Amino acid sequence: MSYPRVRFRAYLLLRSLVAAVCAVLLAVGAVPVASAAAPAPRTPKRCDEWAKLTGNPSKPGTLPVGNETRVKSAWDTYDYVNQRQSMDGLAAPTPDDLLKAGTDPDVWKEGDPRKVYASYNRRQTTSRPYTGTFQDWLNDAYIENAARRTRGEAFHKKVVQDLNLVGPDWLCEVDIDVKDADGKVIRRLYDAVNHKTKEFVEIKSGGAVDDTQVPKDRQVLKDPRFKDYSLRYVFGQEPEASTTTRLRGLSTGAGQHPDGKSRVTAYQHRSTPVVRFTPGPHTKFDPTLNPNPQANSGSRGGLNDMLNQSKPTPESMRQQMERIRQGDPTGQRLRGPGGVDFSTLELRFVGAPVRGEGLDYSFTAEKMPDPDTNPGFGGQEQAQLISDSFFTWLALTPEKFWVNLNPDEPQRVMDAQFGKTDAGRVLLEADLQMKHDFVAAMNPKTELGRQFWDENQLTNGLPCLHGIRNWIEPEPAQVREQDGGIYILDAPLKVNSVPQEFDFDLPGDPCKPTKAQIEHNQKIVEKLIVPAVEKKISQDPAYAELRRVYTSRVAAEWIRLQDANKATDYHTIINSGDVSKWPIRGEKWDFNETWQQYLKSFRDGDYKFEWEAGGQVYVYTMGGVDFSKSPKENVSTQKFTAEHQYLPRSTRTSVQTMTDDAESDDLLLLGGNTRAKPTTGDAGTPPGGGGSDDPPAGGGGGGLPITGDSVPVPVLVCVALALILAGAALTWRSRRRRRIFVS
Repeated sequence: MSYPRVRFRAYLLLRSLVAAVCAVLLAVGAVPVASAAAPAPRTPKRCDEWAKLTGNPSKPGTLPVGNETRVKSAWDTYDYVNQRQSMDGLAAPTPDDLLKAGTDPDVWKEGDPRKVYASYNRRQTTSRPYTGTFQDWLNDAYIENAARRTRGEAFHKKVVQDLNLVGPDWLCEVDIDVKDADGKVIRRLYDAVNHKTKEFVEIKSGGAVDDTQVPKDRQVLKDPRFKDYSLRYVFGQEPEASTTTRLRGLSTGAGQHPDGKSRVTAYQHRSTPVVRFTPGPHTKFDPTLNPNPQANSGSRGGLNDMLNQSKPTPESMRQQMERIRQGDPTGQRLRGPGGVDFSTLELRFVGAPVRGEGLDYSFTAEKMPDPDTNPGFGGQEQAQLISDSFFTWLALTPEKFWVNLNPDEPQRVMDAQFGKTDAGRVLLEADLQMKHDFVAAMNPKTELGRQFWDENQLTNGLPCLHGIRNWIEPEPAQVREQDGGIYILDAPLKVNSVPQEFDFDLPGDPCKPTKAQIEHNQKIVEKLIVPAVEKKISQDPAYAELRRVYTSRVAAEWIRLQDANKATDYHTIINSGDVSKWPIRGEKWDFNETWQQYLKSFRDGDYKFEWEAGGQVYVYTMGGVDFSKSPKENVSTQKFTAEHQYLPRSTRTSVQTMTDDAESDDLLLLGGNTRAKPTTGDAGTPPGGGGSDDPPAGGGGGGLPITGDSVPVPVLVCVALALILAGAALTWRSRRRRRIFVS
């Protein structure tokens, strides 16, 4: 009976030795590994088996030979899971929260705030702590890094299936080893390889490349074994400008095939990723178009995701873009808020306002051509302006939607309630801007101004322009009522101009044009000046807010009409006269200050100029904006289908996530739903559930970065020794049991 006692003592001694070794390793640091041999290349799998395709795969496919883009009729979406998205509304931790969470996220379950705080704690105690806010880190590191593997893998599998990369010759996850000029082995992992057709394939769900992979590509293409091979990059989004530049340089260095075709090509397999997750108590919602936002409900969608990450100023957004780039060495980021020109944001679709079901909505915005150096910003401010204006148009009755700058009517500038809203502010400021632009267009120092005065009839040898009243009002909006909602295709604004006398005493010698001269000169105004000002109103950034609030006016009017037929969630707001929930944001504004600015401009003139024949000419105008009516014209089915065949599909996608507009290379669509219908799915623990918030150093190849924790070498050695110890103990225990049984 002494033998088991001896073995037990040996086991205790071995355990003590292992503990001692681990203590030394953890105290000293990592075990040197430079001399260790490189791991053997992984064993590739057939792509159809790797992607777990079922059924009988069709004939193996081929990738486009040149730089091509997937046909627009085939653009679609694909799903990926990231349950961490449900944590995007988590509040910043207090010192006590961080103390309780510790620095080991593995001890907490997914969805527990302590897991997030522990991961943040660990990051902030490293040699390179995150420099942005907690919310920035939460979105751009904790949530985004967990999404990269599942999103990249989902797109990889989609490409395999869509392009029929099947059969024994298409292999996925293939290591290619080459040597550089110094004889050092360089390993490049490709998403797919076909040695029969001599193709390497790199698949990216976004539009960026991995900074660490392109130099390796260069070495692979220089290797004599692969001199006849082609490198095909497959992108899920439009490649960024910097990506196109880098691939062009890579192509130039690789040369061409004997047939003159490039060895390096980019194929845009355009498809939009849609995240699946189950919302929870820490999911962020916003009040966009929501009639009754509450703590754990509200609007959610692609617009919401972009607003969460948008910064208020160009400089703060540039800093955020730099942090995003530093955290994305593998080139897996999708187009983010820096790629959205929020100054062009406009509401372009609202769905059926069914009570209790929420409202689908979609916005458009132009792309920023160079988001890295000149990113878009101010998303929250612009979205709030649209949403607040939408509610203003519902709460007040339409006869109040006007402003008036007339020196003879100081008491009738605008409705008092309307003057407490941003919609009212925008209209009055646009009216004053229009007045300035109108007289500027008449300036004889410009080509248009010279033509205008040359065509005017003179009085006693001098120009004698009559008083003019100009105001902005809507042209009929081009809309399409379809799919239970309304598409706002175009919402043009026009300038009306009429002669009008006024009693206000002005400087200078008064002139008295005849009726015939007034009619003649007014025609010149309408022929030359009005079109120039209308063009400015429709295109110039100075009127972007006016255009923005008017599209929301069209949408609100449609909701108003639907509610008249059947009560909607907006029923108690409509015609309530209460705009207290949507006051003017930002700096204090008083419409009387704008009136005084106009009065000074009118009294003194925007400018005056000397006439060649002697004397001075003053220019005076009056203005106004009238949105009391919102006329619309429903385009026919035939015209809508012919000119906007992809719009319904893109709009449906935009309710879930931001997407490209298939009809315009310069536009994005982003929207949501006011009751946050979640895109739920298999929301299990996401890859990287160990709590990593940083991508792996050096990239993982294939565009699928590891999202789990990077474990220090001493810990790995200790774990290995512990496993050996555990194995020895189990073996001994097993033998011990067997001997007892036999005896």
